Amino acid sequence: MFIDLIIPTSIVGGMGLVFGLGLSVASNLFEVQADERVAKVREVLPGANCGACGQTGCDGFAESVVNKESSINGCPVGGQEVANKIAEILGTKAESMVEKTARVMCAGTYEKCKVKFDYTGIEDCTAAAGLFAGPSACSFGCVGLGNCVKACAFDAIVVKDGLAQVIEAKCKACGKCIEACPKKIIEMVPKKSEYSVTCSSKDKGAVVRKNCTIGCIGCGKCSKVCPVSAITVNGTLAKINTEVCTSCGECAAACPTGAIKKITCCIGS
Repeated sequence: MFIDLIIPTSIVGGMGLVFGLGLSVASNLFEVQADERVAKVREVLPGANCGACGQTGCDGFAESVVNKESSINGCPVGGQEVANKIAEILGTKAESMVEKTARVMCAGTYEKCKVKFDYTGIEDCTAAAGLFAGPSACSFGCVGLGNCVKACAFDAIVVKDGLAQVIEAKCKACGKCIEACPKKIIEMVPKKSEYSVTCSSKDKGAVVRKNCTIGCIGCGKCSKVCPVSAITVNGTLAKINTEVCTSCGECAAACPTGAIKKITCCIGS
């Protein structure tokens, strides 16, 4: 009986040994060598895992940039400093980056903009916006319930007097607030841009005047005084071309409603 047990056990053991050796040889033959640069790139990344680079996180971006699938400048959170470090690791040169910030193109606080109704539902901008475009009299204005605040991993947004406001000193330009805003009134602009049209209303001037004291009425005075033709009026809303604007301030001085503002401080910073 002992012989009957030992023979099959030996056979199975021998087969396991052969298969193990075979797998070991195969793994050595077909081993894919990991690029050590991936780990080096990962070390210099900020570790935010915000997805602003277009990848699922910093690990994915490190592998993608080494494989030349993503731009060296693809991490807005790390900015120029990180881009330069990645370029050094990869033995190349990083292009110059324009430092950007998110900016809320609305100035309709409780004081400035009328309210249609008192909202007592879910504390969520998307839910509130689905009810007659939200409680604000301006259907294009900020809902003010903080979806952008929740989406920001850097504590760079606050809601004050019913209006979301970006702390530009903290903003890393990840774009998560833009994705979270149901009204799409948050834009990414160069930090050097001092002036913005803080309004997103597409209503005619008379309607804007009725709903909000600080909205753009599309009068065109700003575009007429701009010395570099950096402002256009699309329909009923003025728009500043940040690549052309020299921040002279003539537009803000000419705006009759104060819709064009100089961004002079970082609220709450």
